[in-house]
Amino acid sequence: MENPYESPRLLDEYLLFHYGDPAEVLPWECGPHDALGFPMRSVTALLDTTPRDRALDLGCAVGRSAFELSRFCREVVAVDYSHRFIAAAETLRTAGSLLYSCCEEGARSRQLTARPPDGCHPERIAFEQGDAMNLRPGLGEFDLVHAANLLCRLPDPARLLRRLPSLVRPGGTLIITTPCTWLEEFTAPAHWPPGTTLDWLRESLAPHFSLEKQADLPFLIREHARKFQWSVALGTLWRKKPAPAG
Repeated sequence: MENPYESPRLLDEYLLFHYGDPAEVLPWECGPHDALGFPMRSVTALLDTTPRDRALDLGCAVGRSAFELSRFCREVVAVDYSHRFIAAAETLRTAGSLLYSCCEEGARSRQLTARPPDGCHPERIAFEQGDAMNLRPGLGEFDLVHAANLLCRLPDPARLLRRLPSLVRPGGTLIITTPCTWLEEFTAPAHWPPGTTLDWLRESLAPHFSLEKQADLPFLIREHARKFQWSVALGTLWRKKPAPAG
């Protein structure tokens, strides 16, 4: 199946989602303004931003959460399956800006410029294309792993859950957010959670992690000036249990 996240249209939508000014994303006073800024809130809503050594951002898309992590993490490895998304994130990291189109209506659009946020540290980030179900060896361990809205877009998400314990240091933090949108076009029903997504995460992660926080995190993706995708992600924060004594 062709990866839909390689399309120019979705690249533009995600650049706006990650870097658009609130008024550019949502020009309506009556809209759900608390759903704006999700790529930043997925980092900060559940997490204290005390300094950390290494962070891994899985499913980083076009990179905004990685830039946010670079504010308080000395090294950030950011991985996404889309070559196009990673190329855009790397351009933002190295060039500091990227032009993209914001659809208004039909064939009408306007050109906007994405820029990394002030106060971030692009030099701390390494963007790379990769498969979250088949991460390359040698990544090492991390103080923080962030996986925002990734699980329900994987063909076999359990494979990632089985890898996570080896990626997080004892005492380290894992953030998972998901809108729990299980669709056959991304994940065969045999690989969907047997019950609720939260219960499945608890059962899968309990041997190695303790659930410390959960929150409902709304987010908004603009398709054009009069059409939006409004969703509510389940946000969870987990702490890696200490290594067994002996």
